[in-house]
Amino acid sequence: MSPQDALIAVMVACSASDENMRTAELVAIQRMVNHMPVFAGYDLDRIRRISQIVFDLFEEEDGLDALFGLIRDALPERLNETAYALACDVVTADGKHNEVELRMLEEVREELSIDRLHAAAIEWGARVRHMTP
Repeated sequence: MSPQDALIAVMVACSASDENMRTAELVAIQRMVNHMPVFAGYDLDRIRRISQIVFDLFEEEDGLDALFGLIRDALPERLNETAYALACDVVTADGKHNEVELRMLEEVREELSIDRLHAAAIEWGARVRHMTP
């Protein structure tokens, strides 16, 4: 798994955490992969493969722990906050937050050791980027 694959896995996991991947969330993932420098040169065909890994692990009893293990192994520490920011953008893309998604964000924050103050700033940024008039 590459660092970009790990970022995709975090986004897909957050979107799929409530068992309802909304169109707005999928569009947000695609948009970020298409436009963010961290994904420059990324093979878009890998999104489906990484998504399937996430879905398969969600079916396993300890799959979430295994998923975070893969993510931590592949993701350089300097991209942990990037992963959290992408996750927040995916969760807020549809303008709705549910408890399952918020718990998944909390899990991502803890697993990637995101400082609470930094997390609050990232969350605020995602919220204001996705406000509607």
